[in-house]
Amino acid sequence: MPSALPDGEPMPDDGALPGHALAAAAGRPLGFYLHVPYCATRCGYCDFNTYTASELRGSGGALASRDNYADTVVEEIRLARKVLGDDPRPVETVFVGGGTPTLLPAADLGRMLAAIREEFGLAAGAEITTEANPDSVDPRYLSELRAAGYNRVSFGMQSARQHVLKILDRTHTPGRPEACVGEARAAGFEHVNLDLIYGTPGESDDDWRASLDAALGAGPDHISAYALIVEEGTQLARRIRRGEVPMTDDDVHADRYLIAEERLTAAGFSWYEVSNWATTEAARCRHNELYWTGADWWGAGPGAHSHVGGVRWWNVKHPGAYAQALGEGRSPGAGREILADEDRRVERILLELRLADGCPLDLLAPAGARAAERARADGLLQAGPYEEGRAVLTLRGRLLADAVVRDLVD
Repeated sequence: MPSALPDGEPMPDDGALPGHALAAAAGRPLGFYLHVPYCATRCGYCDFNTYTASELRGSGGALASRDNYADTVVEEIRLARKVLGDDPRPVETVFVGGGTPTLLPAADLGRMLAAIREEFGLAAGAEITTEANPDSVDPRYLSELRAAGYNRVSFGMQSARQHVLKILDRTHTPGRPEACVGEARAAGFEHVNLDLIYGTPGESDDDWRASLDAALGAGPDHISAYALIVEEGTQLARRIRRGEVPMTDDDVHADRYLIAEERLTAAGFSWYEVSNWATTEAARCRHNELYWTGADWWGAGPGAHSHVGGVRWWNVKHPGAYAQALGEGRSPGAGREILADEDRRVERILLELRLADGCPLDLLAPAGARAAERARADGLLQAGPYEEGRAVLTLRGRLLADAVVRDLVD
């Protein structure tokens, strides 16, 4: 089941933010994340805040229905306009995630985007992305999305091998994600991403190479490749605990990452974040870059997280409770935290170190600076950028990114 929300102070009923949160807002980009919590089936590895029809039955009734979900999200977008007041910023990125956003009619996704456009305006060249399961779209649906203003789509491919997809409980057939890339291109989508997962129990190196080759052959301009994380409480975790499938170890994950780097680089892709590669700078996911660089975004939907000017908050998780709050004229926020300067400094290191541009060395405390010097000497940080005042991971450093980060935030 979905993981728990963090602890925090109560959110005001009207969603109001402290005055300092909007100070200097014009100097920060603003994005929107729209969460669609519905899935046709639950994948065995998933602990996201998503719900199948059977999981919602009897727990929220009509309030949890996806039939009127778009109207509810529009209400939160209108609430955002009230909370942000006369904030002049147009929205630079919109990302619709889930769940499976494309279980909603394309017209619903279009109405949610239209509400953002009407309330805030969209910046020139705004990036508008939706996630999609390969078996939840067809050429007509993609054309309707493009006509509604979406210009980027991200397909969950995960693997090209049927036995790997079966372990992950993915329902699409091998070859369908690649076909979706062509259909998206034909519909006019300029940017297309494929998500891959490596380290699934039973996956071999050759399986992983085949998945990379199939993804590259489809012609996306962005590929995300993530190591499988087995979360407690998921079906996959229970299967591993019962001994039905083996756990993949860290050495295998490292080998698969090196294979990905080799294959993707040879095909003209460049890494810009530890798990993300793009063909050009324009092909990067600008919305995710907002997260990684501490910009502002409003997350609408059950369980969605937001950040504006050092204030972070999160919504109630259940779709029924979310709809009830908005229907009663209340913020759906479940809690919030106001980040201290030290919190923000540490988060900058945690996130920016994962980027190809790295993080400034002057963010580091004395102990972190000494750790950075050791990391450079050990070949975990690139020497050239280090001399210029930035900590940038080497390929070996990317394999050990979590450990390097821990040392640098001390």
